[in-house]
Amino acid sequence: MTTRYSRFLSAFFCLFLAGLLAWHVVLPDRERSSVENRTLAQFPEFSWKTLKDGSFTRGVEDYFADQFPLRDQWTGLKARTEQLLGKREFNGVYLCGHSLVSKVAPPQDGLEEKNLGYVSRLAGKAGVPVYLGLIPSAAEIHRDRLPKGAESWDQAAFIARGAELEGVEPIDFLTPLAAHAGEDIFYRTDHHWTTLGAYYGYAALMEALGRGEEALGQETFERLTVPHSDAFQGTLYSQSGIHWLPPDSIEFWVPDEGFEVASWRDGSPKKAALYDLAKLQTKDKYSAFLGGNQPLCVIKNPEGTGKLLVIRDSYADSMAPFLALHFKEVHLLDPRYYRYSAAKYAEENGLDAIAVVYSVPNFITDRNLVLLIQ
Repeated sequence: MTTRYSRFLSAFFCLFLAGLLAWHVVLPDRERSSVENRTLAQFPEFSWKTLKDGSFTRGVEDYFADQFPLRDQWTGLKARTEQLLGKREFNGVYLCGHSLVSKVAPPQDGLEEKNLGYVSRLAGKAGVPVYLGLIPSAAEIHRDRLPKGAESWDQAAFIARGAELEGVEPIDFLTPLAAHAGEDIFYRTDHHWTTLGAYYGYAALMEALGRGEEALGQETFERLTVPHSDAFQGTLYSQSGIHWLPPDSIEFWVPDEGFEVASWRDGSPKKAALYDLAKLQTKDKYSAFLGGNQPLCVIKNPEGTGKLLVIRDSYADSMAPFLALHFKEVHLLDPRYYRYSAAKYAEENGLDAIAVVYSVPNFITDRNLVLLIQ
């Protein structure tokens, strides 16, 4: 390599970096990345104290990394390059053909057994029957689609362990989901089950409650592909950096008619609905079901019978409209945000049964389930 050529490369590289710096200065800082679905770092406030303890320089590094020009395009290009090199795991997400599947890591510190214990103790203090339904994720149902040698924790064995809890009735979500594994029961770009998957979950829950004959057949429902939902790019799309898969769409099966829905987001009930259509204009389109995460939601149907308390994560949000067709009241309580005793709540509201409905990945990592034994 000649000296002249070396100087040319050095000058070109310096001009390239200077151009990126100038571009960075000209562009306004972004507060949030819609692709990554997270808040981006802003330039840190300077002080001698933060400079001395190193937090200022770390903040500057985070700022430049998050505000880098065309960051979203660069992360997508990085993932595509890694794919061409044979990589199949991207930030804990497996690329399985035309779908993304989240890796399930082994639980830490025995938390999974502690949480099973909390459910068992809830059954011992609640004056009504308690059911446990652990929803396997796509990593279990589509285990045969995972890349060769891919690691994923054995969810089926843990579900079997949960079915043996003394005093707790099991809800078998694994069998019907596995039986319909060839159908679109999970989103391609998101970790949740689709409305079809939630339908199979609803039928399994009704069967466990002894009301299986009431579950409605699929032919009963008119599947509505929701306007503005056909650009749904879910959590795994954001997490993995794989931005070339086609987006998902969301279906509503149960008409939002004849129900009274109340949402407790700030300690008092506010009128709500089965579906929050405004959420379809946001990144997290799945939160259109019931409006997303909240401490407590109550759905009343004057034509229904019985009162059910569902202690749940977000998977239950898309199953709730099906349950609302049958029960006079469905109470959905999320222990991540709700701090009152579930047993006392069931007693005070005259509920007939408690169903703990959780996806396995959330159940084995949620440290809020200790609140069940209040």
